[in-house]
Amino acid sequence: MPQDALSVLISRLDFAWITTMHIINPPLTIGLAILLFLGEWQWVRTNDEKWYRIVRFFEKLFIVNFGAGVATGITMEMAFGILYGPFSQAAGPFFGQVLGYETITAFMYEAGFIGLMIFGWGKISRGMHLFATFNVALSSTLSAMWILDANSWMQTPTGVELKGGYFQITNWLAALFNPDVILGFPHMLVAAIELALCFVIAVSAWFVLTKKHLALFQRPLKYAVLALVVIAPLQIYLGDGLGLIVADDQPAALAAMEGHYNTYNPDGSVDTSWQVVGWPNAKGDDMAWSISIPHVLSLLETHTWNGKVEGLNSIPAKDRPPVVVPFYAFRVMAAAGGALLLFALWGLWLLLRGRLSPDRIAHNQLFLWAAILCGFLPYVGIWCGWWVREVGRQPWVVYGLMRTEQGVSHMSVTSAVLWLVGYIYFELIVWGSTWYFFAKVMRRGPDMDSPVVHGGNQHLGELEERHGDAPSYVRPL
Repeated sequence: MPQDALSVLISRLDFAWITTMHIINPPLTIGLAILLFLGEWQWVRTNDEKWYRIVRFFEKLFIVNFGAGVATGITMEMAFGILYGPFSQAAGPFFGQVLGYETITAFMYEAGFIGLMIFGWGKISRGMHLFATFNVALSSTLSAMWILDANSWMQTPTGVELKGGYFQITNWLAALFNPDVILGFPHMLVAAIELALCFVIAVSAWFVLTKKHLALFQRPLKYAVLALVVIAPLQIYLGDGLGLIVADDQPAALAAMEGHYNTYNPDGSVDTSWQVVGWPNAKGDDMAWSISIPHVLSLLETHTWNGKVEGLNSIPAKDRPPVVVPFYAFRVMAAAGGALLLFALWGLWLLLRGRLSPDRIAHNQLFLWAAILCGFLPYVGIWCGWWVREVGRQPWVVYGLMRTEQGVSHMSVTSAVLWLVGYIYFELIVWGSTWYFFAKVMRRGPDMDSPVVHGGNQHLGELEERHGDAPSYVRPL
């Protein structure tokens, strides 16, 4: 392999590693912030101490995850300039501004209110603290909106023209409301909520299974299962709609996801077969082997019995994405979503039979172990969904306008390897530290002894008494 091509490959692998390690943190931050607000709202509304204890415990896990998201997010921002310098320069007029809006949202709006949420207990009123938590949830959601808008624009670039090596904005509304973001952002937002629900279910199930604070954690487990009954099918519905958008705007990506090479069969009829599993042949023009089901592809992608889906062989070879990664990542993502739906229905069945009540929930050992396992499935689904989007877009960094090799920084192989090793080392430290502190918070469990803090009755600070000729200061309120 030529040195330049090897450098590009290493840089792409480096950025793939960075985004893979970052994408697991922001969705949990978004979803947990929403759940923390709902839990705190229940405490303010009912004055039930259990809701207070639940919120304070899960807030600790939220803080750990938030810190990991900030660390990996700053690293990713740096990587754009280091690994994708030409793209960053060319896309600056749109991409840079959108990321600037995200930075304002995250590091000014969100950061200010998260300080009040974490350190404001007892120092501001309950209503004001609830307002702070609401703004943390809202700002983290808006931050994700800007990120998804930028990524969706890379999938379906509208409202721009590439002139003189720069993407010049011709229509801001068209660029911001590009076709992919219309369902791409809701799909990711619901994934974040689904992840947070499964996280709460898994943590609560562990305490119930070990019979620690059973009465306390039965409540979030029950309500999270009920919410998952709604969220899991909604996520599948949004994913189906997003698939239709991909079919219209990125036919090559859809064909790679489905391992679909031939638009028509040898007899001239439309190829409607859906490949359940398979493997591409050495030439890359068909599947070497596969297990397929007739008409299912048409039903999935066109919602008709014999609908036509464009195959990879009708697309120039130089414009085709790799097949194996999006093909299997898509199937793992779909399987994870289906498994979560089945788990939610199982939980609903147990709930309707009264088996999730405080005195009976601990007897459902199999369900509780399944709940812990389901805590990891959304992570797998988000990872695989992200790989489908990013690999399926290849060989374009901006679909149809800028190829990846044009956007990647062309550095020496030695430099590319050093950056790759450095980023791997850093991300593993953050990843390991995150799970270490997760485990530490879990071992300590919720604080059941400290008095409930109702707010507004604590001093914001005190100064030490002055001695001798030391100058006096006005004490803070």
